[in-house]
Amino acid sequence: MRLSVVTTLYKSATYVEEFYRRASEAARRITDDYEIVMVDDGSPDNSLAIACALASTDGRLRVVELSRNFGHHKALMTGLDHASGELCFLIDSDLEEDPALLGAFLDRMQSTGCDVAYGFQQTRKGGMVESAGGRIAWYLINKLYSIDIPANHCTVRLMRREYVDALLLHRESNVVIGGLWVITGFRQVGIAIAKGHRKESSYSTLLRLASFLNGITSFSTVPLHLMVAFGMIVSCVSFALGVFVILEKFIRNTAVGWASLIVSIWFVGGIIVFCLGVIGIYISRIFVETKNRPYTIVRRVHSIRSPAQRLDSNPGREPASTDAM
Repeated sequence: MRLSVVTTLYKSATYVEEFYRRASEAARRITDDYEIVMVDDGSPDNSLAIACALASTDGRLRVVELSRNFGHHKALMTGLDHASGELCFLIDSDLEEDPALLGAFLDRMQSTGCDVAYGFQQTRKGGMVESAGGRIAWYLINKLYSIDIPANHCTVRLMRREYVDALLLHRESNVVIGGLWVITGFRQVGIAIAKGHRKESSYSTLLRLASFLNGITSFSTVPLHLMVAFGMIVSCVSFALGVFVILEKFIRNTAVGWASLIVSIWFVGGIIVFCLGVIGIYISRIFVETKNRPYTIVRRVHSIRSPAQRLDSNPGREPASTDAM
């Protein structure tokens, strides 16, 4: 197999057919030996039914149906695990990223000899609030992460098979794919792209915040170091204030009110609770990872190709457990 186009489906019913058409056109400009892998991440709409209908008429399209919603990043990794191409083009199905970018990404890969050509936004999409929030988030990411993640990078990227195989070696349960892309290494080159804008996004503010916190606890120990430093500062300040209160009492005979004592207790108590919460998050990550559970479960693979045909197109790789449609 020469090329695999990989995407995920979640509340994507409006875009599935158009994405399939445009992705197929972009792939055919490169080669006739291609496949499209769509991963249904437990979508609540009829995205799966539409994709399966397309797969019933095109042997190049496979639909990987997950048993439930596992999350965007895990679904992307599952799609790559089912892809067999020497080149893998990863892209979201909401058409914010144009499938026609495939040609430009291939040109950049061939001209630079890189292993990964990835897209990034020079100017963030959206209104003032969204843009400002994005800039703040990326500033914090650059300060807190222990790895250098390209600012405003996007899902869309073209990858060689060697890189994809190395990426799939990561089997952690708390998948933060942006960090995994970076720590896998290889030669990676960025391409500035213009991204479209959807009126509604499946990524809510809470999901973005959860992803941000998950990334910090997965790739950074900075919060733990900050807690140690903050604890030392509070201890020093408390000691200095204690000395000051004692001197005030013995030299000036100044009465020390209960208010200052209560405020101090609440202040130190709040710090302790906050620090314990951060430590608890890290411990919960360890708890989850030690279970060694699969990060996704595939319910069925919908395709008119037989498992033997899929194996022939991908020599050397064992076929996943699938059901032909």
